[in-house]
Amino acid sequence: MPAAHLSNRPAIADAAPSVDMRSDTVTHPTERMYERMRQAPIGDDGLDGDPSTVALEGTVAALLGKEAGLFVPSCTMANLLAVLAAGGRSEQVVLEASAHMYTTERGASTFTGMFYQPVEGTSGAMDLAMLEAVLKPASHRLATALIAVETSHNNAGGAVLPLEHLQAVQDIAQRRGIPVHLDGARLFNASAALQVEPIAIACFADTVSVCLSKGLSAPVGAVLTGSQATLDRARTLRRMLGGTQRQSGIMAAAGLDAVLHMRERLVDDHARARRFSDALNATGLPVRAALPQTNIVQVDVAASGLGSHAWVTALDAAGLRVRPWGSTLLRCVTHRHIEEAEVDRAVTAFRQAALALV
Repeated sequence: MPAAHLSNRPAIADAAPSVDMRSDTVTHPTERMYERMRQAPIGDDGLDGDPSTVALEGTVAALLGKEAGLFVPSCTMANLLAVLAAGGRSEQVVLEASAHMYTTERGASTFTGMFYQPVEGTSGAMDLAMLEAVLKPASHRLATALIAVETSHNNAGGAVLPLEHLQAVQDIAQRRGIPVHLDGARLFNASAALQVEPIAIACFADTVSVCLSKGLSAPVGAVLTGSQATLDRARTLRRMLGGTQRQSGIMAAAGLDAVLHMRERLVDDHARARRFSDALNATGLPVRAALPQTNIVQVDVAASGLGSHAWVTALDAAGLRVRPWGSTLLRCVTHRHIEEAEVDRAVTAFRQAALALV
């Protein structure tokens, strides 16, 4: 076709990028984080230490009221190290039945030789009577090496465990001499929702993991905190797992900035999650958004007569990316890249998807 003819064609505007609500893990580092990474003092964390990593570990440990911290590539590794440091083979880890450590991470038992014992719960909180029953000594039961809790709770739609529940679990554990681990991947979201300092939650556990690469927007990493003796063991175990990162201060510098400067803005994510939920429920569409406590909104599409995967496909075509979270459940997560305009676009995408589907 002649070039002159081509030039008469109307220009096609670039489509707006999709609104990405699949997870808060899609967040990008801030410009300040990039600058801190560029200027970070670094060393070899596997030899004589990395100063930026040491600063991150100490800051997070102090923030959570623990003696020591350990920077690791992911919160999954942090949780695994907590399990390995607490127990031995042929023991059990007790945790709520829909906890991330059980539903997604229990493949770790192939490394630990430990059994993961689930306890039914409500909104992520274990039934305390069932917990007591599981812990009672019996000839047919494994010894319990660790009790694990999670807040905010991923599979419970970002639910936040009440402090009274955490206190009750700690009391039960202490009477039996069992340590408690807190999977705090989104601990800072829980802290923001409860309007308490992170230490007010972390005090109910012996070890606590926190993720830096979700709502805090660091590019990668997590920190495990606890007693010095436990973290010394965890550091040795980290090396065995291949988790020692040499000039890790480049990434730790971004994590330190995230911890120091990004926690306060998490309330914005929570407010936008609530606004999204309210707006979606006001559309009259055959979907129902749960009332979020933090930044995760679960959307039930059962009333539409269609499954979650059909909705994911239709929403993607309408410019919204979400994740299926069961056969008739979607998960939508707000984060710092989701502002008011993106909330409006997300609701519009549901309307467009409904027209295509229902």
